[in-house]
Parts: sequence; structure tokens; C-alpha cells
Amino acid sequence: MTPAPLMGHVAVVAGATSAIGQAVCTALAGIGMRLCLLGRDTHALEVLAKSVRSATDDVAVYRVDFTADETITALNDRLARELDRVDVLVHSAGAFEMGPHDDAPIADLDRQYRTNVRGPYLLTQALLPRLRACHGQVVFMNSTVGLEARAGLGQYASTQHALRAVADALRAEVNADGVRVLTVYLGRTATARQARIFKLEGRTYAPELLVQPDDVAQMVTAALLLPRTAEVTEIRIRPLVKSY
Repeated sequence: MTPAPLMGHVAVVAGATSAIGQAVCTALAGIGMRLCLLGRDTHALEVLAKSVRSATDDVAVYRVDFTADETITALNDRLARELDRVDVLVHSAGAFEMGPHDDAPIADLDRQYRTNVRGPYLLTQALLPRLRACHGQVVFMNSTVGLEARAGLGQYASTQHALRAVADALRAEVNADGVRVLTVYLGRTATARQARIFKLEGRTYAPELLVQPDDVAQMVTAALLLPRTAEVTEIRIRPLVKSY
């Protein structure tokens, strides 16, 4: 595998300013991809864009709120005007809340559904014609609770199970068009979200014992660079040494 097959191609990264999103953007810039950074915080997006321009000069910033359909529609219109292609779409945006079934606020479920399921679905739908035209690739960042739900995570896990269904159905629909679809099921990863989870659980947070965002980015990049005779459909990654 060499970076040449993706050099100059366009990657759209949703949730680019998350720890995992940043690592993926850095890795994709490193193999010469053109980047479209999507997120809600324009300042954070600009900071990230500045950091990756040492590897690739072609970086654009797009503010998007994945809970608001109109911003996704506006994004699609802008991308249609400004981009000649879309080769890779990475979904790394997401919302997370914990709480038992008997008193978890329904508003939390609604927000997680819109951010974790409806937003990615709509964005993929909007970009699909260009992904098909480029025989592109779609990457969904999921969670191991998207495979097996746990107590206190019913709301979040339901969105991750739904996202798994979206990815699996999409793969069945677009493989014949030369589009590959990958889901990455993440175990505990060293991110701000995970620090919050450890605090809520009353555990000591030891990020050095968790999956690192760069680990995830390396796995994703390797899958994207795989020759077109094969497709990686799922990657499950977890910490080697358990600290929980």
C-alpha cells in the first residue's frame, strides 16, 4: 500500500475537530488528500486547518450543525459549487449522554438521534452522487456499544445500533457502484468524551492505557489505501491493557 492512490483526492471529514477527527485529518493530509473540515466551531476548524496545511495546502473549512437540516443542505450546495469531486467521507461527529432508562431525559435521546443518526444519514445522502461518481469510500466511526448495549447507555447505544444499520444497508446498496463502506467500532479511546465518562463512572482516567486517536487514524488510513480488490467492512479496536 502506498499513499499515491489517494493523493489529490478529496476527503470530507464530519466532526473534524474531535480528537479522532483531528487525528484522521492529519493522517489524510499526510498522504496528500485535499481536506474539507466540517464542524460547529469555526475557530477550532481554522486552528485545525492551519495545523494540517504544512502537509496539504488544499484545506477548506465548513461550519455545519448536524442537528439542523438546513445547514447540511447549504453545505451540499456549497460543496457542489466548490468541489470537483468527493472521494472519501468520514463520519466522526457525535453526541453522547449517559443515564438509566427510567429517568434519562427524552430530549437527550432526540439530540443524540439527530446528531448520531439523522445527520450522518442526510449528509451521506447529499454527497452520494459524487461518491458514486468517484468510486468513493465512506467511514462511520461507531462504538462497541453499537454491537452490544450496556446498562446506562440505552439512548446512546440505540443510536449506534441505528448507525450500524445505516452503514450495512448503504454498503449493500453501493458496493456494485464501486463504493466501499467501513464501520469502525471503537472501544475506550483517549478523548475528552472518555475523560467525562470515566468521571461519571467514578473511575481514574488513565489516557495512556486507552486506544489513542492516532491508532484509529492509522487503521482508517490503511483501510482506505487497501487495493480495490478487497473491502474492509468492519474494524473493532479496543485498548490492549484494560484500565476499567
